[in-house]
Amino acid sequence: MAGLDHMGKELAARVAVIGGGCAGLAAASRLAENGINVTLYEASPHLGGRARGLSWKGLRLDNGQHILLGAYSETLCLLKLAGVDEATALLRLPLQLTMHGAFELKACTLLPAPLHILAGLLSAKGLSWSERFAAIRFMVWMRLTNFTLLHDETLESLFTRKSQPARLVQLLWEPLCLAALNTPLNKASANVFLSVLRDSFARKKQDSDMLLPRCDLSALIADPLAAYIEQQGGAVKTHAPINQVLKATSGFALITDAGESLEYSHVVMAVSPFRLSTLTSELSEYTESRQLTEQLSYQPIYTVYLQYAENTSLATPMQGLTGGISQWVFDRGQLYGQQGLLAVVVSAEGSHQAITQEALAIAVADELAAAFPHLGQPLWHKVIAEKRATFSCEANILRPHQVTVIPNLYLAGDYTAGDYPATIEGAIRSGVQCANYIIGSTQ
Repeated sequence: MAGLDHMGKELAARVAVIGGGCAGLAAASRLAENGINVTLYEASPHLGGRARGLSWKGLRLDNGQHILLGAYSETLCLLKLAGVDEATALLRLPLQLTMHGAFELKACTLLPAPLHILAGLLSAKGLSWSERFAAIRFMVWMRLTNFTLLHDETLESLFTRKSQPARLVQLLWEPLCLAALNTPLNKASANVFLSVLRDSFARKKQDSDMLLPRCDLSALIADPLAAYIEQQGGAVKTHAPINQVLKATSGFALITDAGESLEYSHVVMAVSPFRLSTLTSELSEYTESRQLTEQLSYQPIYTVYLQYAENTSLATPMQGLTGGISQWVFDRGQLYGQQGLLAVVVSAEGSHQAITQEALAIAVADELAAAFPHLGQPLWHKVIAEKRATFSCEANILRPHQVTVIPNLYLAGDYTAGDYPATIEGAIRSGVQCANYIIGSTQ
Protein backbone atom coordinates (compact mmCIF):
# COMPACT_ATOMS: atom_id res chain seq x y z
CA MET A 1 0.00 0.00 0.00
CA ALA A 2 0.86 3.57 -0.23
CA GLY A 3 2.43 6.16 1.98
CA LEU A 4 3.27 9.83 2.11
CA ASP A 5 0.94 11.96 -0.03
CA HIS A 6 3.52 14.42 -1.29
CA MET A 7 6.64 12.25 -1.31
CA GLY A 8 5.84 9.68 -3.94
CA LYS A 9 4.06 7.45 -1.44
CA GLU A 10 7.30 5.59 -0.75
CA LEU A 11 6.47 4.41 2.75
CA ALA A 12 3.52 2.56 4.19
CA ALA A 13 1.22 4.91 6.04
CA ARG A 14 1.57 5.02 9.82
CA VAL A 15 -1.05 7.26 11.34
CA ALA A 16 -1.14 8.79 14.81
CA VAL A 17 -4.41 10.09 16.19
CA ILE A 18 -3.88 12.46 19.12
CA GLY A 19 -6.94 12.59 21.34
CA GLY A 20 -9.41 9.89 22.37
CA GLY A 21 -12.68 11.80 22.26
CA CYS A 22 -15.44 11.08 19.76
CA ALA A 23 -13.55 12.69 16.86
CA GLY A 24 -10.33 10.77 17.51
CA LEU A 25 -12.12 7.47 18.06
CA ALA A 26 -14.08 7.97 14.84
CA ALA A 27 -10.94 8.72 12.83
CA ALA A 28 -9.06 5.74 14.25
CA SER A 29 -12.01 3.38 13.75
CA ARG A 30 -12.39 4.26 10.06
CA LEU A 31 -8.64 3.99 9.49
CA ALA A 32 -8.49 0.61 11.24
CA GLU A 33 -11.50 -0.59 9.25
CA ASN A 34 -9.57 0.15 6.06
CA GLY A 35 -6.40 -1.62 7.13
CA ILE A 36 -4.39 1.54 7.90
CA ASN A 37 -1.76 1.23 10.62
CA VAL A 38 -3.13 3.56 13.33
CA THR A 39 -2.28 4.36 16.93
CA LEU A 40 -4.51 6.53 19.11
CA TYR A 41 -2.98 8.50 21.99
CA GLU A 42 -5.12 9.81 24.86
CA ALA A 43 -3.52 11.85 27.64
CA SER A 44 -6.06 10.98 30.34
CA PRO A 45 -6.92 7.58 31.81
CA HIS A 46 -10.30 7.68 30.07
CA LEU A 47 -11.49 7.71 26.48
CA GLY A 48 -14.52 9.65 25.29
CA GLY A 49 -13.53 13.24 26.04
CA ARG A 50 -16.68 15.23 26.82
CA ALA A 51 -18.88 12.17 26.19
CA ARG A 52 -17.82 9.60 28.73
CA GLY A 53 -19.01 7.81 31.83
CA LEU A 54 -17.74 8.15 35.38
CA SER A 55 -18.38 6.42 38.71
CA TRP A 56 -20.11 8.08 41.67
CA LYS A 57 -21.65 6.43 44.74
CA GLY A 58 -21.65 3.07 43.02
CA LEU A 59 -23.43 4.44 39.95
CA ARG A 60 -22.26 5.10 36.42
CA LEU A 61 -23.01 8.71 35.51
CA ASP A 62 -22.02 10.79 32.47
CA ASN A 63 -19.91 13.92 32.45
CA GLY A 64 -22.75 15.44 30.44
CA GLN A 65 -26.25 14.13 29.71
CA HIS A 66 -26.56 13.65 25.93
CA ILE A 67 -29.25 12.63 23.50
CA LEU A 68 -28.78 11.54 19.91
CA LEU A 69 -31.09 12.07 16.95
CA GLY A 70 -32.17 9.73 14.20
CA ALA A 71 -30.39 12.11 11.81
CA TYR A 72 -27.01 11.24 13.37
CA SER A 73 -26.10 9.01 10.43
CA GLU A 74 -22.33 8.87 10.94
CA THR A 75 -22.70 8.15 14.65
CA LEU A 76 -25.18 5.34 14.08
CA CYS A 77 -23.05 3.89 11.28
CA LEU A 78 -19.96 3.88 13.48
CA LEU A 79 -21.77 2.30 16.43
CA LYS A 80 -23.06 -0.44 14.12
CA LEU A 81 -19.51 -0.98 12.84
CA ALA A 82 -18.36 -1.48 16.43
CA GLY A 83 -21.10 -4.02 17.10
CA VAL A 84 -23.38 -1.83 19.23
CA ASP A 85 -26.99 -3.04 19.10
CA GLU A 86 -29.10 0.11 18.74
CA ALA A 87 -32.25 -1.51 20.12
CA THR A 88 -30.43 -2.46 23.33
CA ALA A 89 -28.22 0.59 23.78
CA LEU A 90 -30.65 3.35 22.76
CA LEU A 91 -34.31 4.12 23.43
CA ARG A 92 -35.74 5.39 20.12
CA LEU A 93 -38.78 7.65 20.55
CA PRO A 94 -40.69 9.63 17.92
CA LEU A 95 -40.06 13.35 18.42
CA GLN A 96 -41.86 14.66 21.48
CA LEU A 97 -40.95 18.03 22.97
CA THR A 98 -42.58 18.60 26.33
CA MET A 99 -42.02 21.85 28.20
CA HIS A 100 -43.61 20.93 31.51
CA GLY A 101 -46.93 22.66 32.11
CA ALA A 102 -46.53 24.96 29.12
CA PHE A 103 -46.11 23.24 25.76
CA GLU A 104 -46.15 19.86 24.07
CA LEU A 105 -45.30 18.94 20.49
CA LYS A 106 -45.63 15.40 19.17
CA ALA A 107 -44.65 14.45 15.65
CA CYS A 108 -47.41 12.66 13.74
CA THR A 109 -46.14 9.12 13.21
CA LEU A 110 -48.61 8.47 10.38
CA LEU A 111 -47.19 11.12 8.01
CA PRO A 112 -43.86 11.38 6.16
CA ALA A 113 -41.36 14.19 6.74
CA PRO A 114 -41.79 17.13 6.93
CA LEU A 115 -45.58 16.74 7.19
CA HIS A 116 -45.16 14.86 10.47
CA ILE A 117 -43.71 18.03 12.03
CA LEU A 118 -46.24 20.39 10.44
CA ALA A 119 -49.09 18.23 11.72
CA GLY A 120 -47.45 18.18 15.13
CA LEU A 121 -47.31 21.97 15.17
CA LEU A 122 -50.98 22.22 14.21
CA SER A 123 -51.97 20.02 17.14
CA ALA A 124 -49.37 21.33 19.60
CA LYS A 125 -50.64 21.96 23.11
CA GLY A 126 -50.00 25.30 24.76
CA LEU A 127 -49.77 27.43 21.60
CA SER A 128 -52.33 29.85 20.29
CA TRP A 129 -53.46 29.44 16.68
CA SER A 130 -51.43 32.51 15.68
CA GLU A 131 -48.33 30.99 17.28
CA ARG A 132 -48.93 27.67 15.52
CA PHE A 133 -49.33 29.34 12.13
CA ALA A 134 -46.20 31.44 12.76
CA ALA A 135 -44.20 28.26 13.41
CA ILE A 136 -45.63 26.61 10.28
CA ARG A 137 -44.82 29.68 8.16
CA PHE A 138 -41.28 29.53 9.45
CA MET A 139 -41.02 25.82 8.60
CA VAL A 140 -42.35 26.43 5.08
CA TRP A 141 -39.94 29.33 4.60
CA MET A 142 -37.01 27.14 5.70
CA ARG A 143 -38.06 24.48 3.21
CA LEU A 144 -38.33 27.00 0.36
CA THR A 145 -34.87 28.39 1.10
CA ASN A 146 -33.36 24.89 1.43
CA PHE A 147 -32.57 25.66 5.07
CA THR A 148 -29.77 28.02 4.06
CA LEU A 149 -29.16 31.75 4.43
CA LEU A 150 -27.00 33.62 1.93
CA HIS A 151 -25.61 35.61 4.85
CA ASP A 152 -25.44 34.20 8.35
CA GLU A 153 -27.00 36.05 11.27
CA THR A 154 -27.90 35.39 14.88
CA LEU A 155 -31.01 33.36 15.62
CA GLU A 156 -32.39 36.25 17.64
CA SER A 157 -32.12 38.45 14.55
CA LEU A 158 -33.65 35.79 12.29
CA PHE A 159 -36.63 35.15 14.57
CA THR A 160 -37.29 38.88 14.80
CA ARG A 161 -37.03 39.27 11.03
CA LYS A 162 -39.38 36.33 10.44
CA SER A 163 -41.94 37.62 13.00
CA GLN A 164 -41.74 34.68 15.36
CA PRO A 165 -43.79 35.46 18.50
CA ALA A 166 -41.79 35.81 21.73
CA ARG A 167 -43.68 33.01 23.46
CA LEU A 168 -43.13 30.61 20.54
CA VAL A 169 -39.42 31.40 20.64
CA GLN A 170 -39.33 30.79 24.40
CA LEU A 171 -41.18 27.46 24.26
CA LEU A 172 -39.92 25.95 20.99
CA TRP A 173 -37.04 27.63 19.18
CA GLU A 174 -34.88 28.62 22.15
CA PRO A 175 -34.94 25.18 23.82
CA LEU A 176 -34.01 23.59 20.47
CA CYS A 177 -31.22 26.12 19.99
CA LEU A 178 -29.74 25.49 23.43
CA ALA A 179 -30.03 21.73 23.03
CA ALA A 180 -28.39 21.70 19.60
CA LEU A 181 -25.92 24.62 19.62
CA ASN A 182 -25.36 25.24 23.36
CA THR A 183 -25.20 28.93 22.48
CA PRO A 184 -27.57 31.78 23.46
CA LEU A 185 -29.98 33.12 20.82
CA ASN A 186 -28.27 36.50 20.64
CA LYS A 187 -25.04 34.78 19.52
CA ALA A 188 -26.12 31.51 17.88
CA SER A 189 -25.53 30.92 14.17
CA ALA A 190 -28.80 30.77 12.25
CA ASN A 191 -27.20 28.81 9.40
CA VAL A 192 -25.93 26.04 11.68
CA PHE A 193 -29.31 25.84 13.43
CA LEU A 194 -31.07 25.56 10.07
CA SER A 195 -28.70 22.75 9.06
CA VAL A 196 -29.69 20.76 12.15
CA LEU A 197 -33.39 21.31 11.44
CA ARG A 198 -32.91 20.32 7.80
CA ASP A 199 -31.35 16.99 8.69
CA SER A 200 -33.77 16.31 11.55
CA PHE A 201 -37.09 17.51 10.15
CA ALA A 202 -37.02 17.61 6.35
CA ARG A 203 -35.73 14.27 5.07
CA LYS A 204 -36.88 11.00 6.64
CA LYS A 205 -39.45 10.78 9.41
CA GLN A 206 -37.08 8.65 11.50
CA ASP A 207 -34.44 11.41 11.40
CA SER A 208 -36.37 13.41 13.99
CA ASP A 209 -36.54 10.49 16.43
CA MET A 210 -34.91 11.05 19.80
CA LEU A 211 -32.34 8.40 20.72
CA LEU A 212 -31.88 8.31 24.49
CA PRO A 213 -28.90 6.30 25.78
CA ARG A 214 -29.68 3.34 28.05
CA CYS A 215 -26.11 3.09 29.30
CA ASP A 216 -23.33 5.52 30.14
CA LEU A 217 -21.53 7.13 27.23
CA SER A 218 -18.30 5.19 27.74
CA ALA A 219 -20.22 1.93 27.41
CA LEU A 220 -22.16 3.29 24.43
CA ILE A 221 -19.37 4.92 22.39
CA ALA A 222 -15.81 4.92 23.71
CA ASP A 223 -15.43 1.32 24.87
CA PRO A 224 -16.93 -0.36 21.76
CA LEU A 225 -14.93 1.85 19.36
CA ALA A 226 -11.68 1.28 21.25
CA ALA A 227 -12.29 -2.48 21.22
CA TYR A 228 -13.02 -2.35 17.48
CA ILE A 229 -9.82 -0.43 16.73
CA GLU A 230 -7.75 -3.02 18.57
CA GLN A 231 -9.61 -5.93 16.97
CA GLN A 232 -8.65 -4.51 13.57
CA GLY A 233 -4.97 -4.32 14.51
CA GLY A 234 -4.82 -0.71 15.66
CA ALA A 235 -3.48 0.46 19.04
CA VAL A 236 -5.22 2.53 21.71
CA LYS A 237 -3.02 4.08 24.40
CA THR A 238 -4.34 5.94 27.45
CA HIS A 239 -2.16 7.80 29.99
CA ALA A 240 -0.20 8.79 26.88
CA PRO A 241 0.10 12.57 26.54
CA ILE A 242 1.68 14.01 23.40
CA ASN A 243 3.28 17.38 24.08
CA GLN A 244 4.37 18.49 20.61
CA VAL A 245 4.15 17.63 16.95
CA LEU A 246 7.34 18.28 14.96
CA LYS A 247 8.35 17.81 11.36
CA ALA A 248 10.50 14.73 10.74
CA THR A 249 12.17 12.99 7.82
CA SER A 250 9.42 10.40 7.54
CA GLY A 251 6.62 12.88 8.22
CA PHE A 252 6.13 13.87 11.86
CA ALA A 253 7.69 13.29 15.25
CA LEU A 254 5.42 13.15 18.29
CA ILE A 255 7.15 14.19 21.50
CA THR A 256 5.90 12.44 24.65
CA ASP A 257 6.05 13.52 28.30
CA ALA A 258 9.18 11.44 28.73
CA GLY A 259 10.85 13.18 25.78
CA GLU A 260 10.51 10.16 23.51
CA SER A 261 10.12 10.87 19.78
CA LEU A 262 7.58 8.75 17.86
CA GLU A 263 7.55 9.01 14.07
CA TYR A 264 4.45 8.80 11.86
CA SER A 265 3.64 9.57 8.25
CA HIS A 266 0.24 11.16 9.03
CA VAL A 267 -1.16 12.83 12.13
CA VAL A 268 -4.75 13.59 13.09
CA MET A 269 -4.93 16.15 15.90
CA ALA A 270 -8.21 15.42 17.67
CA VAL A 271 -7.64 17.46 20.82
CA SER A 272 -9.54 20.43 22.23
CA PRO A 273 -8.82 23.55 20.15
CA PHE A 274 -7.28 25.38 23.12
CA ARG A 275 -4.59 22.67 23.27
CA LEU A 276 -3.48 23.13 19.68
CA SER A 277 -1.24 26.17 20.23
CA THR A 278 1.09 24.20 22.49
CA LEU A 279 0.91 21.06 20.38
CA THR A 280 1.86 22.91 17.17
CA SER A 281 4.12 25.62 18.60
CA GLU A 282 7.11 24.45 16.51
CA LEU A 283 5.17 24.22 13.23
CA SER A 284 5.61 27.67 11.69
CA GLU A 285 3.42 26.88 8.66
CA TYR A 286 0.46 26.22 10.94
CA THR A 287 -0.09 29.89 11.84
CA GLU A 288 -3.38 30.46 10.00
CA SER A 289 -5.18 27.42 11.48
CA ARG A 290 -3.78 28.29 14.91
CA GLN A 291 -5.23 31.80 14.66
CA LEU A 292 -8.67 30.41 13.80
CA THR A 293 -8.71 28.12 16.82
CA GLU A 294 -7.35 30.80 19.15
CA GLN A 295 -10.26 33.12 18.31
CA LEU A 296 -12.87 30.55 19.40
CA SER A 297 -14.82 31.17 22.58
CA TYR A 298 -16.59 28.53 24.65
CA GLN A 299 -19.87 27.71 26.34
CA PRO A 300 -20.45 25.67 29.51
CA ILE A 301 -22.78 22.78 30.28
CA TYR A 302 -23.73 21.92 33.85
CA THR A 303 -25.32 18.57 34.64
CA VAL A 304 -26.99 18.34 38.05
CA TYR A 305 -27.71 14.81 39.31
CA LEU A 306 -30.27 14.50 42.10
CA GLN A 307 -31.06 11.20 43.81
CA TYR A 308 -34.61 10.86 45.12
CA ALA A 309 -36.38 7.91 46.74
CA GLU A 310 -36.21 4.83 44.51
CA ASN A 311 -39.97 4.79 43.92
CA THR A 312 -39.79 8.29 42.42
CA SER A 313 -40.21 8.81 38.68
CA LEU A 314 -41.43 11.27 36.05
CA ALA A 315 -44.23 10.77 33.54
CA THR A 316 -41.78 10.59 30.62
CA PRO A 317 -38.03 9.90 30.32
CA MET A 318 -37.27 13.50 29.27
CA GLN A 319 -39.03 16.80 29.88
CA GLY A 320 -38.17 20.44 29.35
CA LEU A 321 -38.53 23.23 31.91
CA THR A 322 -38.89 26.91 31.20
CA GLY A 323 -38.65 30.15 33.15
CA GLY A 324 -35.81 29.13 35.45
CA ILE A 325 -32.30 27.72 35.50
CA SER A 326 -33.21 24.12 34.67
CA GLN A 327 -33.70 23.34 30.97
CA TRP A 328 -34.07 19.57 30.53
CA VAL A 329 -34.64 16.86 33.11
CA PHE A 330 -34.00 13.18 32.40
CA ASP A 331 -35.39 10.29 34.41
CA ARG A 332 -32.45 7.90 34.57
CA GLY A 333 -34.62 5.31 36.27
CA GLN A 334 -36.57 4.88 33.04
CA LEU A 335 -33.43 5.04 30.87
CA TYR A 336 -30.66 3.38 32.88
CA GLY A 337 -32.50 1.52 35.63
CA GLN A 338 -31.08 3.99 38.18
CA GLN A 339 -34.32 4.34 40.12
CA GLY A 340 -35.07 7.78 41.54
CA LEU A 341 -32.08 9.46 39.86
CA LEU A 342 -32.79 12.59 37.82
CA ALA A 343 -30.29 14.46 35.64
CA VAL A 344 -30.90 18.15 34.94
CA VAL A 345 -29.07 19.91 32.13
CA VAL A 346 -28.24 23.62 32.18
CA SER A 347 -26.78 24.64 28.82
CA ALA A 348 -24.86 27.75 27.72
CA GLU A 349 -23.78 30.81 29.64
CA GLY A 350 -26.08 32.40 32.20
CA SER A 351 -26.58 33.64 35.74
CA HIS A 352 -25.99 30.15 37.14
CA GLN A 353 -22.27 30.56 36.48
CA ALA A 354 -22.06 33.21 39.21
CA ILE A 355 -23.18 30.88 42.03
CA THR A 356 -21.53 27.92 43.72
CA GLN A 357 -22.27 24.36 42.66
CA GLU A 358 -24.00 23.80 46.00
CA ALA A 359 -26.27 26.81 45.41
CA LEU A 360 -26.94 25.63 41.86
CA ALA A 361 -27.99 22.17 43.06
CA ILE A 362 -30.33 23.72 45.66
CA ALA A 363 -31.86 26.07 43.06
CA VAL A 364 -32.42 23.19 40.64
CA ALA A 365 -33.96 21.02 43.39
CA ASP A 366 -36.32 23.89 44.25
CA GLU A 367 -37.38 24.22 40.61
CA LEU A 368 -38.02 20.48 40.36
CA ALA A 369 -40.05 20.56 43.58
CA ALA A 370 -42.23 23.35 42.16
CA ALA A 371 -42.74 21.53 38.86
CA PHE A 372 -43.11 18.01 40.30
CA PRO A 373 -44.41 18.27 43.90
CA HIS A 374 -44.38 14.48 44.37
CA LEU A 375 -40.58 14.31 44.23
CA GLY A 376 -39.88 15.34 47.82
CA GLN A 377 -36.34 16.26 48.81
CA PRO A 378 -33.27 14.78 47.11
CA LEU A 379 -31.11 12.42 49.14
CA TRP A 380 -27.92 13.67 47.52
CA HIS A 381 -26.73 15.66 44.54
CA LYS A 382 -23.74 15.79 42.25
CA VAL A 383 -22.90 18.70 39.94
CA ILE A 384 -20.65 18.13 36.93
CA ALA A 385 -19.48 21.35 35.31
CA GLU A 386 -17.87 21.33 31.88
CA LYS A 387 -16.90 25.00 31.67
CA ARG A 388 -15.59 24.70 28.11
CA ALA A 389 -18.02 22.01 27.02
CA THR A 390 -18.43 23.31 23.46
CA PHE A 391 -17.19 26.04 21.21
CA SER A 392 -19.60 28.96 21.06
CA CYS A 393 -21.41 28.35 17.77
CA GLU A 394 -21.79 32.00 16.79
CA ALA A 395 -23.01 33.66 13.61
CA ASN A 396 -20.33 34.17 10.95
CA ILE A 397 -17.76 32.18 12.89
CA LEU A 398 -14.70 31.03 10.93
CA ARG A 399 -13.90 27.38 11.61
CA PRO A 400 -10.62 25.72 10.54
CA HIS A 401 -10.72 23.04 7.85
CA GLN A 402 -9.80 19.42 8.61
CA VAL A 403 -7.01 19.64 6.01
CA THR A 404 -4.21 21.92 7.22
CA VAL A 405 -1.58 23.71 5.14
CA ILE A 406 0.93 21.06 6.23
CA PRO A 407 0.61 17.91 4.08
CA ASN A 408 -0.63 14.87 6.00
CA LEU A 409 -1.52 16.88 9.13
CA TYR A 410 -5.25 16.98 9.88
CA LEU A 411 -7.63 18.51 12.43
CA ALA A 412 -10.56 16.57 13.88
CA GLY A 413 -13.12 18.00 16.26
CA ASP A 414 -16.66 19.33 16.33
CA TYR A 415 -15.25 22.87 16.01
CA THR A 416 -13.77 22.24 12.55
CA ALA A 417 -15.42 23.32 9.28
CA GLY A 418 -18.86 21.87 8.72
CA ASP A 419 -22.54 22.61 9.04
CA TYR A 420 -23.02 20.93 12.43
CA PRO A 421 -22.57 22.41 15.90
CA ALA A 422 -20.63 20.95 18.82
CA THR A 423 -22.41 17.62 19.07
CA ILE A 424 -21.38 13.97 19.10
CA GLU A 425 -22.39 13.79 15.44
CA GLY A 426 -20.32 16.87 14.57
CA ALA A 427 -17.25 15.38 16.24
CA ILE A 428 -17.68 11.99 14.59
CA ARG A 429 -18.24 13.53 11.16
CA SER A 430 -14.98 15.44 11.44
CA GLY A 431 -13.04 12.35 12.48
CA VAL A 432 -14.51 10.26 9.65
CA GLN A 433 -13.68 13.04 7.19
CA CYS A 434 -10.02 13.07 8.28
CA ALA A 435 -9.86 9.30 7.93
CA ASN A 436 -11.36 9.50 4.44
CA TYR A 437 -8.74 12.03 3.36
CA ILE A 438 -5.96 9.71 4.55
CA ILE A 439 -7.54 6.62 3.01
CA GLY A 440 -7.92 8.43 -0.30
CA SER A 441 -4.31 9.57 -0.29
CA THR A 442 -2.91 6.11 0.41
CA GLN A 443 -4.80 4.10 -2.21
